[in-house]
Amino acid sequence: MLGSALRSAASAAGAQVLQLVRRPPASPAEIEWQPAAPQPLPAAERLENISAAIHLSGANLAARRWTPAFRSELLASRVGSTRALALTLAALRHPPQVLLAASAIGFYGNRGEEILTETSASGSGFMADLCRQWEAAAQPAVEAGIRVVHMRLGIVLGPGGALSRMLPVFRLGLGGPLGSGRQWMSWISLPDAVAAMLFALQTPALDGPVNLTAPEPVTNAVFTRALARALHRPAVLPAPAFALRLALGEMADEALLASTRVLPARLASEGFVFRHPVLDRALAVALAPHALS
Repeated sequence: MLGSALRSAASAAGAQVLQLVRRPPASPAEIEWQPAAPQPLPAAERLENISAAIHLSGANLAARRWTPAFRSELLASRVGSTRALALTLAALRHPPQVLLAASAIGFYGNRGEEILTETSASGSGFMADLCRQWEAAAQPAVEAGIRVVHMRLGIVLGPGGALSRMLPVFRLGLGGPLGSGRQWMSWISLPDAVAAMLFALQTPALDGPVNLTAPEPVTNAVFTRALARALHRPAVLPAPAFALRLALGEMADEALLASTRVLPARLASEGFVFRHPVLDRALAVALAPHALS
């Protein structure tokens, strides 16, 4: 969802886009890449003289229970691919000026009511450890003089992603808060996430960690009521924490019940203006047909 929206926006702005794909290329604008092993890209010469690189790859965190094997896949798909791309870019004769590399607000861990910015320390748990390794994997690009931005993404609200998994339950009127509902959710609309990435490309002062979240995080209970209101459905059936843990294991505590109250301090300090700073408007846009406005 995010990569497709970003590619469309960049192309509309006049950029020529090369896409790395894990299948035979379907057009000259695609390059086949199998990024599992941390080694340079075989077709690296095609990347000479690009102005920027953006890396969003990673296995779906919610695809299944976090078994030891799946945790290894989550790490390899993020850490290995990031290091492979960073090594490739660092070895170019004419490397790009900037690399935007995906990370996540999972870096901060479960922090309760604490307000978190880019200067906040990392938390504990599998997600925090994954994000630390994910960001460290881009170090070869940093050492080559490339400006690296670690995009700590919140929940992106768009026509796919996390919201699409919530909608069937809420449309049946079976939605409700997760656990106590008091945990903080840091979100961003899909159009704002794309705009923030393009802004980061064009803002030399942005490097290192940058939170891609809206300026008004909400609790899970508030989010639940807002989504139900947008769908004109009730939301009165809470999902008890013990049931979520029973069904999902470790993922329940780190992805659904964790409280992460994140503010986009660095975007704000550089003058980025959100189009959808309020949750109700962001949900309206995400739920609209052909949403990206």
